Amino acid sequence: MKPGIDDQSKPQTMIQEKYTKRYQNLKVAEALSNNHLYPFACNELSSIIDLGYSQLPKDLKAFIFRDCLSAFRLLPEMNTSAAVSAANLLVKSVESAFPKQKKNLAIVEFKQAKVALKRRTKSHDEHIDLPSLPQDIFVHIFSFLDLYSLLSSSQVSRSWNQATSEGSLWRSLFDLHFSHKVLIHIYPGIDWREAFKNEYILYKSSKMLRSGRGYCSYCDSVVWHDNLRCPKKQCRLKSGKKPLDLMLTHEVVNYLLGTTSSSDESDSEDEAVRGLWAYPTLQ
Repeated sequence: MKPGIDDQSKPQTMIQEKYTKRYQNLKVAEALSNNHLYPFACNELSSIIDLGYSQLPKDLKAFIFRDCLSAFRLLPEMNTSAAVSAANLLVKSVESAFPKQKKNLAIVEFKQAKVALKRRTKSHDEHIDLPSLPQDIFVHIFSFLDLYSLLSSSQVSRSWNQATSEGSLWRSLFDLHFSHKVLIHIYPGIDWREAFKNEYILYKSSKMLRSGRGYCSYCDSVVWHDNLRCPKKQCRLKSGKKPLDLMLTHEVVNYLLGTTSSSDESDSEDEAVRGLWAYPTLQ
């Protein structure tokens, strides 16, 4: 039976415990401490607040409030454009949904984090000698990065910008994030970075674009995937090279709420798409 179908027939306390357990299993707090996962976790919190905050029990709202404060406090340590963009979206969700007292506390934390981030950025704003390596070495190194990190790396220097524009990197990301049905529209000699950008904006993170989450059938859990596989060693041994079933952000929210589908796209998702590609181009 799918989650949430029989919720109405259960005592309220059991339902609240079920919500809380699902949220704890998502391990959002742990993800916020990870530089790679921080933007995903912030976007997930933003989606939960936008799409289901009013439906959540009081105890779970307390967990979400705590994680939002943690997200803002950890922002100076992330120090990437993707992290800043995700935190900005999160604070907008907080402003629209949280009660006045919690909203004010969260906004204070966010403003303090922005000040700390600015100071840290200024203190590290000195010239740093970057290693002079052949472009193919840079491309190989960048092939291990996620989308957000790749875009951030493109802003470090002209040589990095050139390396991160390599078509093979964006072809791999295209295959990772989009359904193979999209490849019907791809033609020889295409600029894969531009193709990825266009598809990303077209689908607005809703129908075709995947997130950093996946469902593992071996441990029956929603997890942050590690190279498309479950991070748990026992599951990796059982699955061999079989990848996880990747999930969209709204599907994670549906899992938390115990619903089966959602066709609505929030304004925050549209803003996330625009914000992600708002990086200046190095000439």
